[in-house]
Amino acid sequence: MNMKQAKECIKDTVRLYLKKDEFGDYRIPIVRQRPVFLIGAPGIGKTAIMEQIAQELSIALVSYSMTHHTRQSALGLPFIDHREFEGKQYDVSEYTMSEIISSIYEVMRESGLKEGILFLDEINCVSETLSPSMLQFLQYKVFGRHRVPEGWVIVTAGNPPEYNKSVREFDVVTLDRLKIMEVEADYTVWKEYASEKGLHNAVISYLDLKKDDFYHVETTIKGKSYITARGWEDLSQILQLYEEEGLLVDESLVGQYLRNDRIVKEFTAYYDLYNKYKNDYKIEEILSGETSEKAREKAGAASFDERLSLLGMLIDKVQGEIRDSMRFADCLGDLRTPLKALAGCVEAEKLLQMLDAQRQGREKLLLSLQAAGAVSDAEQYKQKFILRFLEQTEKEVRVSGVSGGEEGYGLIREKFRKETVSLKKRTEEIGRRLHYLFVFVEEAFREGNEMLILVTELTVNEDSARFIASFGCPDYQRHNEELMLSERQNRFMEEIEKLDL
Repeated sequence: MNMKQAKECIKDTVRLYLKKDEFGDYRIPIVRQRPVFLIGAPGIGKTAIMEQIAQELSIALVSYSMTHHTRQSALGLPFIDHREFEGKQYDVSEYTMSEIISSIYEVMRESGLKEGILFLDEINCVSETLSPSMLQFLQYKVFGRHRVPEGWVIVTAGNPPEYNKSVREFDVVTLDRLKIMEVEADYTVWKEYASEKGLHNAVISYLDLKKDDFYHVETTIKGKSYITARGWEDLSQILQLYEEEGLLVDESLVGQYLRNDRIVKEFTAYYDLYNKYKNDYKIEEILSGETSEKAREKAGAASFDERLSLLGMLIDKVQGEIRDSMRFADCLGDLRTPLKALAGCVEAEKLLQMLDAQRQGREKLLLSLQAAGAVSDAEQYKQKFILRFLEQTEKEVRVSGVSGGEEGYGLIREKFRKETVSLKKRTEEIGRRLHYLFVFVEEAFREGNEMLILVTELTVNEDSARFIASFGCPDYQRHNEELMLSERQNRFMEEIEKLDL
């Protein structure tokens, strides 16, 4: 299965493991809750989907890589405990709490969440001294003398033997107690993730042209040669920062993330060509409706690779702006509730006290989410945005020296109104840029497949789909209906041909 299928399967498993009956007991007894064993090649996103699952289920997440653990850190340190049985004195061996188990209790204390996922990566690569205890853990959910708390689902991950010489194969007795899922790299699934995360378009455009380069592992005379999803994502982030700082991107930099000589050379050459296209076509002019006839003719006569790269740059630019505007809209939507609670305050001091209480509440909430490992980038941004708004608002009300709560609330309402006006201007500007994008694709590529690609990308991307649903886009609606009609006509003609009339 691919990572998207694995994510949904694990998410359903966790949800069902945590399902309770009318008496508060788990429907599937803990002893029957098989740990999930996710097995697949390294760097394909196993850890990333665990973070997403915890965020979507609003539960905590504790992650550990088992290759970093010794027997003592995993099981606890031994000590001598003095005890008495039937009048006789004995010294017995005991263990301190496992570092892993104690981390779960620490997260529960800091986050307030009592249910979560314990994710143990590289579970089949533990040291020889830890291996027997690891098998006991998988069978009985116990580290040393300490059991994993109720409400915590165990998910593990590991690499197949061909990718890691340290792999220890489990026996049938252990495997029979695991819920095993085999996953493989899938570029189409990863592309959805990459688009939502805003990864560098040069990476996505290159892989659209050369999908076989997405994941590549082989042994050469120089040693291991490998390309992973993790490598592409990390390269994307450093490319964005290099561009911000005006630093040179060369094969030396790319080779620090992609460990394959051919792919390093080809991607670096493509990246240089990508920047040339960006300069030649002047992306900003196209999206501002100022494209020259020469530029449209050049695009229409370009090779398939060049056309695809240009379209990718245009879509990436607009979707980046859409992503930012939708994030801003989400922040303002969540900000309405705490601001409404301030209405009706008669005294200015009372208003300030309520603002301070709301700020402290948001700080506590953010710290709780961070401690649980259950906060997405978008949610973290939203909470920080609201915190900043409340802090600035409290400061402005104090500095203004207003005498009454109603006057102070008027200042707050005006500040919020300015933010909504700003959002409206941004969405209107994005609407215009989307229109000019459709016009360019219509005029430059005419009957080509570029319009289908544009409509598809806007449809599958969550942010652009939300934007169009919220603010509309007549060009998208028109072309989407035309493409759907064309598809229905093609299917109709296929059915007629089958009749052999």
